[in-house]
Amino acid sequence: MLLNLVWIALAITLLCVLFLYWPRQMKPGQQLDSKTLFAEKLVLLEDALAQGELSEADFALAAAELKAQFLAPLPDAKQLGGQQRRGTLAALLLIVLGTALTYGLTGQYRELQHWEQAQQNLTAFGERALLGKGEPLSEEELSQFALGLRTKLATSGDDAVAWFVLGRIWFSQGQVQEAIEAFEKALTMTPERTNLLISYAQALLVESSEESVQKAARSLGIVLGKEPGNVDALSMLALIAEQRGDTKEAVAAWQVLLEQLPANDPRQSQIVQRLQKLEQGEAVPSQNTTAAADSKAEAPAAAGPVIVLELTIPADVAAANAGATLFVFARATEGMPLPVAAQKLALSAGTLQIRLDDSHAMQPGWNLSAVKAVTVGARISRSGSATPDPADVQLKSEPLTLQAGEQQIRLSFSAQP
Repeated sequence: MLLNLVWIALAITLLCVLFLYWPRQMKPGQQLDSKTLFAEKLVLLEDALAQGELSEADFALAAAELKAQFLAPLPDAKQLGGQQRRGTLAALLLIVLGTALTYGLTGQYRELQHWEQAQQNLTAFGERALLGKGEPLSEEELSQFALGLRTKLATSGDDAVAWFVLGRIWFSQGQVQEAIEAFEKALTMTPERTNLLISYAQALLVESSEESVQKAARSLGIVLGKEPGNVDALSMLALIAEQRGDTKEAVAAWQVLLEQLPANDPRQSQIVQRLQKLEQGEAVPSQNTTAAADSKAEAPAAAGPVIVLELTIPADVAAANAGATLFVFARATEGMPLPVAAQKLALSAGTLQIRLDDSHAMQPGWNLSAVKAVTVGARISRSGSATPDPADVQLKSEPLTLQAGEQQIRLSFSAQP
């Protein structure tokens, strides 16, 4: 972008110089025309003298005046040349100052600075993000890391690891569609890489369309074909089966997963509860389940922290966003930005009681039980996309320190002015 701006500025400067200097290149020709005119007038005077129309004294006076008229512009032309040179220098100075001012106001130099920092710190960011060396990357550093990876891919060609890491960054930032595309590029080069297939399936499940769920199931099938006891793949496959209403397959997946976990793993109790509900024919809450706005029923007990959000949506806000989707989420105050719990609901006016617990995790192992504090937020999306849009109406709470059992929190969208 910066290089394009420099080329544009140079092109404009050259055009301005051409326009400024072009008239002066015509001056010699114009001067030649003046000499020719002087000679023609002098010949006419000589003819008049020869024919007796002018006396010697009149001829001498007319010739002197003609010479004065011809010679008088010469000093003015020199002065004009000096004025034009000064005008050219002033114009060039204004062009340079205007370019510099535009460059400063548009903030291009900041983008250059960020790009340079991304290139310089690419290796260090990779070590911190992938190898766990040093402090976790902040959101700004994650963005710089993504910029560095994009530059590497643009200059060095496709690289499966770079596309995979870039997809993980975009997924953690909520750019789900971009993450899916990055994972698909990586899969064209390494189609059977387990962690890539699992990340791809996670992003597809968040996108949550029927086609995406089918793709996720196929990816998880490849993983389980290679690693039948893969915990992440089993848990996601069980969630897909629940979402499709296939209780038998869901129970089988949870039971296999239960056998793979150590006895002291905190997920044991959660899986046992889900199995009991499935065997009793009860619906198990899912992150894609639409809750009834006026439901007052007591939610079943869940292991780990539970957040009960009382969310007020004024009637005019709901009317202004008719047909929109409501996303409710909890994000850890430290660690990656991917929500530790999320629900996708139909937007409706009124006061909603929305429950967030470990069953609403978007990624296995990254749930409310895994963090100490969260911020709770709500977002109204007219497009229904999981990827945030600047036009979305959203709000979030102050940091909430998590405790065992239920914790109440209240949020309210402001009425439309």
